Amino acid sequence: MDIRELLLKDVMIMNMHATTKDEAIDELVHKYAEQGVINDEALYKQDIIKREAESTTGIGDGIAMPHAKDKAVQRATVLFAKSEAGVDFNALDGQPVHLFFMIAAPEGANNTHLAALAALSSLLIDPKLVGKLKKATTPEEVQQLFGDAQAAKELKEAKDAAAKARKSADASSASADEQRPYIVGVTACPNGIAHTYMAEAALIKQAEAMNVDIKIETNGSEGVKHLLTADEISRAKGVVIAADKKVKMARFDGKPLVNRPVTDGINKSEELINEVLDGKAPVYHDANGGEADTDDAGNANGGVWSEIYKDLMNGISHMLPFVVGGGILMALSFVIEQFVGDKSLAFTFFNQAGNMAFAFMVPVLAGYIAESIGDRPALMPGFVGGFMATVYTGAYGGVYVASLSANAKSPAGFLGGIAAGFLAGYVTVWMKKWTKHMPQSLEGMKPMLIFPILGLLIVAALMFFIINPIFSVINQWITHFLNSMGTGNAVILGVVLGGMMSIDMGGPFNKAAYVFATGAFTATQDGNLMAAVMAGGMVPPLATAIATAFWPKKFTDDERKAGISNWILGISFITEGAIPFATADPLHVIGSGVIGAAIAGGLTQLWNVSVPAPHGGLWVALLATNIWGYIGATVIGAVIAGVILGVWKPAKTEA
Repeated sequence: MDIRELLLKDVMIMNMHATTKDEAIDELVHKYAEQGVINDEALYKQDIIKREAESTTGIGDGIAMPHAKDKAVQRATVLFAKSEAGVDFNALDGQPVHLFFMIAAPEGANNTHLAALAALSSLLIDPKLVGKLKKATTPEEVQQLFGDAQAAKELKEAKDAAAKARKSADASSASADEQRPYIVGVTACPNGIAHTYMAEAALIKQAEAMNVDIKIETNGSEGVKHLLTADEISRAKGVVIAADKKVKMARFDGKPLVNRPVTDGINKSEELINEVLDGKAPVYHDANGGEADTDDAGNANGGVWSEIYKDLMNGISHMLPFVVGGGILMALSFVIEQFVGDKSLAFTFFNQAGNMAFAFMVPVLAGYIAESIGDRPALMPGFVGGFMATVYTGAYGGVYVASLSANAKSPAGFLGGIAAGFLAGYVTVWMKKWTKHMPQSLEGMKPMLIFPILGLLIVAALMFFIINPIFSVINQWITHFLNSMGTGNAVILGVVLGGMMSIDMGGPFNKAAYVFATGAFTATQDGNLMAAVMAGGMVPPLATAIATAFWPKKFTDDERKAGISNWILGISFITEGAIPFATADPLHVIGSGVIGAAIAGGLTQLWNVSVPAPHGGLWVALLATNIWGYIGATVIGAVIAGVILGVWKPAKTEA
């Protein structure tokens, strides 16, 4: 497919008016909407902003490539736009962006379109082409420049293929000294539209300049291309990973490996290759083969804490439906009890249904933490370990108590379940390493006998003799601390938890506060802290709704539309509704949100509000022990945050 079929002349902006990142996105997206490339301007912009939140698409050298793939896109298109003055787009090199390539890919884009998008991306690492594009004055000139560049690239690839074939034929006769160094690599980004292929092209070009042979596997929208073989990996001096998403790493066990963000593959390709060639790359150890390499901890995908967070979030995401469904049904049963008593069928049904779902909360949490670490073999021992955390007291004074309501005497509870998940995961990793060199004839025994029996035995023993006794004491201490808190301490804790809900709106701080409140709720059956985190979590979207309603001129058209939907998202406890606003203006949105959320969280504790439901926002206000206190704390926090945001946010500069 000719790249010029994507670079439509009618969808180019040769003289942009935008002076800020927010304005640039608005102008580019609106151009797409005007030309019928997208049919939902708000949705496409939302996905563009979401991608920018992951990492800036301002790749440096005056280029930005914002992109999104969603159902709003009617046809694959690349919008070329040029800004003479330059736009501060938070580019990686801190310099203004002059050339924009906004890529729109349909949800079901065919391989031809995706291949063309990949080819276009790879062309943009050529500084000569970039220099000519900056001087272009007409859409026709832009199309011609890309057409010529594509033709030159195809000709070069044909010559390189022929040269490679000749070299392969002569390789057997060449001595080791005559052979060039050989390395392999993988490039990948979350959307797999642009950065994946730019990093590939940059690494290949740099390797060629350094007289190094290289093969790059790409994990993009087309799927995996140029898949590395076991022989190629074995022959390679080392591995370069330039990726912002998870790639298959087990195959690189024992190889020197550099693991960096995909943008480093584009901008620091020489540095990455030299790290391998100079022997400075740490040796990678697969999870099945031992401990994570500590030298890799600071890299994009090799960080120890990022892996722990990923594993924990895998458990929490699978647990939440049990928490929400079971918790709300249990809470409804208490309301029903007030009217018909605890002997009625209605109360019994709602209460037991909720209790049954809630009883799975900790086992599911533990099981899927374990599954994230050790894959499917870790699921069963993780699940059983989590169940033991809710029904065992442990070996010391420990008798088995089968209580589906998780009311066993001094259970290890939520914290013990988290420990069980990590234990089961790493025990499974150890078992895989231990059985790695078993005879091939016994391979089938691993999943059917060795992993389930040995895994369960080890995890059960650790839970019974160590984890449950330790964590039951910790759990009792936390319960005692929460029950004995005075009003002042409770208010301070409410302020902290409420503020944390607004710091990153769905990120680690938000999840940590929510997990703490949920754990306290399961341990004490007291919903005070649930009230604090729910009130705090509702504030950011409600604040943006208030600010856009009363200070509309300070926001774009799309932000005003999003502000309307945030009324519903806010009262539904969907904090993420404020993310597009926070991405565009983090200081004012997050700053005002944290203040309002902290106030809301503190007020719930001051007014002794308890909400025996782990989700639902204001929709579950009838379940609160102090309905008006719950509503009042939320409204006061939201209004304060909304007013601060509306007054504090600078007026929108007219283009």
